[in-house]
Amino acid sequence: MRMPAQHRTVAALAAVTGIAALGLGAGPAAADASEPLRYVALGDSYSAGSGVLPLDPGAPLLCARTSKNYPRLLATSLGAKLTDVTCGGAQTKDFTTAQYPGVAPQFDALKSDTELVTLTIGGNDNNTFISAILACGTSGVLSGGKGSPCKDTYGNTFKDQIESKTYPAIKASLNQIKARSPKAEVAILGYPWITPAKAVPGCFAKMPVAEGDVPYLRDLQAHLNGAAQRAASETGTTFVDMAAASDAHDACRPAGERWIEPVLFGTNFVPVHPNAAGEAGMAARAAEVLNLP
Repeated sequence: MRMPAQHRTVAALAAVTGIAALGLGAGPAAADASEPLRYVALGDSYSAGSGVLPLDPGAPLLCARTSKNYPRLLATSLGAKLTDVTCGGAQTKDFTTAQYPGVAPQFDALKSDTELVTLTIGGNDNNTFISAILACGTSGVLSGGKGSPCKDTYGNTFKDQIESKTYPAIKASLNQIKARSPKAEVAILGYPWITPAKAVPGCFAKMPVAEGDVPYLRDLQAHLNGAAQRAASETGTTFVDMAAASDAHDACRPAGERWIEPVLFGTNFVPVHPNAAGEAGMAARAAEVLNLP
């Protein structure tokens, strides 16, 4: 007799030995399971690893999915059977509607026998965080990096959008995942830190955000992650908190230390997104959290 799905997920994750903060080796297959763990990866560009090369040859080109994203790393270590439908630019609405012509709604991948689901979502909903990055970057350039022009202009606007639209959309999506795949262990990952807690010397050249707006963006990201965490708690979903793990790996750090590439002088072809080290860090943190008793 096969183990219950959630017990199999824990057993499989207990076998993870190859994930490291900056790399991943192939780990053993799922323990005590006659078949590979059935794993579905959902989500946006942070799940797809958009901007990291090489691209996944089996993915739609517009999704810019890498073959080094955290779902692939996690699945390799688990010996899991992965169905990866992550796609750059995805919003919660793209779970149930086609994001691009020929790209099926992501929830089509969910089955009644799916055993593990991971996702990162919410940052693109209502263009909230994209709008904030663009607005604060533009304001920062115009102010020469001084003051807090973005905060002064927008105040709680972005947070209000998260509360009124993004949070309920995430919660509804998690409930739908549970309904479609009732046997699955479901984990939503928070976003790794993009900016440091406060302005640091030399960062403005890479991340043109005014000094007072650096903590403003950090607080906004914390609010977005908090909304995902709250939705997870209210739906019986595992929340993978990236805050401590990604601290000191923000976009202002030098190459080799940062997990997020900056707006300027970065290595990814999609800026302000995780690099390969960031995707590996997300995989490692997900494995750590899901392996808790």
